Amino acid sequence: MRIDLHTHSCVSDGTEQPADVIASAAAAGLDAVALTDHDTTAGWAGAAAAARARGITFVPGMEVSCRSSEGISVHVLSYLHDPTHPGLLEEIARSRAARVTRAELMVQRLAEDFPIDWDSVQEQVAPGATIGRPHIADALVAAGVVPNRSAAFSGILTARSPYFVAHYAPDPARAAGLIREAGGVPVFAHPVASSRGRVVGEETFAEMIGAGLLGVEADHRDNPGPGREWLRRLAKDNDLLVTGSSDYHGTGKPNLLGEFTTDPAVLVRIAELGTGTAVVGPLPH
Repeated sequence: MRIDLHTHSCVSDGTEQPADVIASAAAAGLDAVALTDHDTTAGWAGAAAAARARGITFVPGMEVSCRSSEGISVHVLSYLHDPTHPGLLEEIARSRAARVTRAELMVQRLAEDFPIDWDSVQEQVAPGATIGRPHIADALVAAGVVPNRSAAFSGILTARSPYFVAHYAPDPARAAGLIREAGGVPVFAHPVASSRGRVVGEETFAEMIGAGLLGVEADHRDNPGPGREWLRRLAKDNDLLVTGSSDYHGTGKPNLLGEFTTDPAVLVRIAELGTGTAVVGPLPH
């Protein structure tokens, strides 16, 4: 059973509709896939319906955007949480609102030097999605400023850019705790992805584990080889699950569905631990 537990649709910063992510997963030969849009579960219904129609297993998920005490961006994947849990909903709503305000400020700065404005950014956003840096990147691509999203993020939109504006995001340990309270399974996404910028130290890992972290996404293209081995040792020492995923964004990133996968036994364990909602479709035997 081929399992990919980290994908995005246009409900956040992917380029495909939730149902089309499922179709792409089936075409890629996957047997199970999680939809983990940033700070939203709005794509669950469409993905679940498509999964039932195609006979593929669907794992409801979400990626919570966080910031550590050192100011480092951290992402925590949440599987099978209750999408109506008040505490978690309040936190992600605060984060999404802050992201919109940040986007407005960034576009104001960018508009002084590049041919984009708020309207051109909004044209890149799917209905119901929260505007973020990926949509600003798409507007820059549409304006011919950069060739693709990756180029935008490595230059104009990097955190070191004069156009960058920070926004509120919860502490990762708090996010892990809220996910557990909501009946979910928190997994640290691409934890040692140094190519994305600074990564957190062992103290943050310890805080997250103490708050209820249950797994680490070790097999991800942005985790360097030695980092993956370190994560496996950390997982063994702390009885954490180890997952592998693509972090698929459609045409928004070069990541390919199924380029890294999760052991079927790990999906079974996630299904056992998650009590907020259920996997749609059969689990590995």
